[in-house]
Amino acid sequence: MLSTYCWRGITADTALRLAKCFGTTPEFWMNLQFAHDLSRASAESGRDINRQVEPLSDATA
Repeated sequence: MLSTYCWRGITADTALRLAKCFGTTPEFWMNLQFAHDLSRASAESGRDINRQVEPLSDATA
């Protein structure tokens, strides 16, 4: 059962609960989740995106 929870992202509701429990802010927990999601996306798709997508300034020059 614990392994199921380890793979779930933090929701707004969970962030509110964690913030209350640990004396932090919900934004702290949501930012951690966002940073984790962005890191995983970069690791999984970063190379493909860099190869397939040109920056707008380069594409219009």
